[in-house]
Amino acid sequence: MFQRMVRGALFRQRKKMLMIAVTIALGASLATAMLNVMFDVGEKVNMELKTYGANINVLPKGASLLGDLYGVDEGAGVSDKYLNEDELSLIKTIFWAFNIVDFTPYFETGVKAELADCCKPSGSPEGSAAGGAPVEQITLVGTWFEHHLDLPTGESLDTGMRNMKSWWDVEGDWASDGDAEGVMLGARAAESLGAEVGDKIDVEEGGKTRTLTVKGIFDAGSDEDDRIYAPLGVAQELAGKPGAVGSVEVSALTTPDNELSRRAAQNPDSLSIKEWETWYCTAYVSAICYQIEEVITDSVAKPIRQVAESEGAILEKTQFLMLLITILSLAGSALGISNLVTVSVMERSREIGLLKAVGARNASISFLVLSEILITAAVGGAAGYFAGFGFAQIIGHSVFGADVTVSPVVIPIVAILVFIVTLAGSVPSIRMLLSLRPAEVLHGR
Repeated sequence: MFQRMVRGALFRQRKKMLMIAVTIALGASLATAMLNVMFDVGEKVNMELKTYGANINVLPKGASLLGDLYGVDEGAGVSDKYLNEDELSLIKTIFWAFNIVDFTPYFETGVKAELADCCKPSGSPEGSAAGGAPVEQITLVGTWFEHHLDLPTGESLDTGMRNMKSWWDVEGDWASDGDAEGVMLGARAAESLGAEVGDKIDVEEGGKTRTLTVKGIFDAGSDEDDRIYAPLGVAQELAGKPGAVGSVEVSALTTPDNELSRRAAQNPDSLSIKEWETWYCTAYVSAICYQIEEVITDSVAKPIRQVAESEGAILEKTQFLMLLITILSLAGSALGISNLVTVSVMERSREIGLLKAVGARNASISFLVLSEILITAAVGGAAGYFAGFGFAQIIGHSVFGADVTVSPVVIPIVAILVFIVTLAGSVPSIRMLLSLRPAEVLHGR
């Protein structure tokens, strides 16, 4: 009998029930899309931010100590401490190896540079740059441009500055690790030397001279525009320091900092065993720095705070925005359901009054109405989930250029939210139902 009454009510009011289902489907679809994106947005946002540079800097202990105590910048030439190039592949063997997106070493040395005689305009005196300008004292930076590494784990990796500095505006081509004569000039360095793409420049340090070819000129919008970038081996050879590395920039996917990570960054030994395990096994930037220090001899890994903190702030604000959109969409659905169900109860007031007159109790009638609404909500919620999954993929491709991973936990969350929203939207109509008096309703009052 109960089932027949439910089926009859759904069939008679199919238009209103369809509207309720559509209202729930819209709310559920937006909630599904936002929750799926929110759970997956951490990695997506991190990957987007990784295209704008490193968030960890690895230095030798000596250079780091000088910087901490005296404010001496790395590469200032006051420290003879260096990292070992042969150990760099160990960065990809730490616990969070898969979170290391890219890394590249740097070795700085000061050189005297000028245009090669073959590229000077006619009339320029020997030993001077084009137009009679003096020979320039410039920082030459050795690095990996696109370096292939065979890791101790048996895997291989292509890493280097080309991926780390992908936002550079480059005229010409990127230099290559396989071309020992090819270099890249910053825009201001090229201007001071009077060099263009394809020109040759002579660089000299400590009596050693090399003729190098300008493969590309870049505009980074920073101090890097005053430098020359060459393959790492070239800089090491000119300085007479084979295998030496002055610093390493690391780009890693990280989890936003919290109280635990900040305490660990100050002093890991202050943590309890349980806290230490939690911190070590979470991709905090401080935990990744600690693990890098474990594998690179006499190194100090420091987060680039502006980048690391910006990543966490952007991620938290993005997730908060999506959560807010989800709440507002469900609140709108609840209001829509409330109006539709209230209208439905008003139209069925004679039917409800008759049920009360023949002895039906308020609880039984409320259960009947709620059953009809919940069945409709289940249909609308299921349709909304699949629509929301499609919306999530559209958001993923339009914003991040990648699929959004389906999170299984979203299904029960959406189901619970639909149930709560449906009940919340039904409360006003149930209160109206309970206040109906059979005598007044059946007499048309």
